[in-house]
Amino acid sequence: MTARHLEPVTLSVLASALAGIAEEMGAVLVRTAYSSNIKERRDCSAALFDADGRMIAQAEHIPVHLGAMPEAVAAVMEREPRPGDVFAVNDPYAGGTHLPDITLVSPLVHEGGVVGYAVTRAHHSDVGGMSPGSMPSASRDLYQEGLVIPPVRLVRSGEEVDDTLRLILANVRTPEVRRGDLRAQVAANAVAQERVRELIERRGADVVLTAFDDVLAYAERRSRDAIRALPDGEYAGETEVEGDGSTDEDVPIRVRLSIEDDAIAIDFEGTSPAVAGNVNCPLSVTRSACYFALRVALPGDIPVNAGAYAPLSIHAPAGSLVNARSPSAVVAGNVETSQRIADAVLLALGRAADVPAEGQGTMNNVVIGGPGWTYYETIGGGQGASSAGPGPSGVHVGMSNTLNTPVEALELEFPLRVERYELRYGTGGEGRHRGGDGIVRSIRVLEPAALSLLTDRRRHGPRGAQGGGPGATGENRVNDEVAPAKTGKELRAGDVVAVRTPGGGGWGQA
Repeated sequence: MTARHLEPVTLSVLASALAGIAEEMGAVLVRTAYSSNIKERRDCSAALFDADGRMIAQAEHIPVHLGAMPEAVAAVMEREPRPGDVFAVNDPYAGGTHLPDITLVSPLVHEGGVVGYAVTRAHHSDVGGMSPGSMPSASRDLYQEGLVIPPVRLVRSGEEVDDTLRLILANVRTPEVRRGDLRAQVAANAVAQERVRELIERRGADVVLTAFDDVLAYAERRSRDAIRALPDGEYAGETEVEGDGSTDEDVPIRVRLSIEDDAIAIDFEGTSPAVAGNVNCPLSVTRSACYFALRVALPGDIPVNAGAYAPLSIHAPAGSLVNARSPSAVVAGNVETSQRIADAVLLALGRAADVPAEGQGTMNNVVIGGPGWTYYETIGGGQGASSAGPGPSGVHVGMSNTLNTPVEALELEFPLRVERYELRYGTGGEGRHRGGDGIVRSIRVLEPAALSLLTDRRRHGPRGAQGGGPGATGENRVNDEVAPAKTGKELRAGDVVAVRTPGGGGWGQA
């Protein structure tokens, strides 16, 4: 029998302990991974869930990963995981986001029973498909984007399932790197099991399991209090995705946000149907973007868990851009459309709450690969200014929270040379507080390779807020020719790819 409720000091200590376990999981993953995408850019996330599949603690990692994790845990729970198991899944229609993001889910066990789950999600820089890096600009269905992994056991009762691992590695271009990254995820999940066991030994199972419930209840209570302070009403927001890879036409996203007492409802009625290209989103990604937008408006000291998001409900029409059906292509939906969804929701929410101006609104995905190697990176830009001050320059914005790949690491690992890397001064929007500036990153390829660019905000600059000016649009170039927002191209040795990222919107009258 668990205790009824924990007193505040104990709850605070245990909430910090649980968040610390998630942070340590992330640290283990970063320090043991093989790929620069994880060990340098930290394109990975970690979280703890309770036995009911509710997220109780997360590390401060990637928003688009974390908000979509509950679907992955639910999909694994249907397979009845047992102690010592580790499940892998990347299917966007079974709890994943896009195929390069592979999620590992491990039961947390106490006295033979499952008390929760450890979860890591990492972007693997190749999972097969029609082009190196598994992020093709021209994919038209999910199967062109890589190997689809439904929830399957990668580890069974503590022993690696060799057949599963061999199948995965046979379908990727960099099998040894993938093997190392998957084992790093397994190790990170194992650390969570050990730390939870130690916490239960120190505090007792009844206290720790009560903390699971109490930290969720506390976050929900704080979240509802913050929403109750906002004016009731309906607020609209609209934005667009600049082409889907098959056409350059804008794809509209429409949001109607309703605030009533202590709850928020978001309705995407009027958003485009799913498109032929790969900017579609599974519902898990749409939910992530909505969670992120709500988090922006909440006080920073509210724990980030399932309780904080309990006051939010989402309606996304089935078969639409933001709730696509299998086998719609989704690889750019996770990285680009998620940003645009977050901006649309924040635009609506900004009519009732104090939120920043729009940031660059794109992840600026660059994928270059050849025989035996794949380089993937998202490039930072300008953050929107706010009532608190100017927007930061040259940072990852919105649904991304990664670092850059250091020039030294990039040039050591890949046949590439960085020729230019600097801020685009003056690209932030004007205002009482200026938006942050974008970045210029130019890379010369030293041997023939394939290029894929998945970007946005090349026609429509990020909007300012409260009278602030828009940020500058971005631009892609291959040698001296302007390239579309979403494009693929074969490169020759000596070609130069230059990505100039957008600035953030300004805040207030200049």
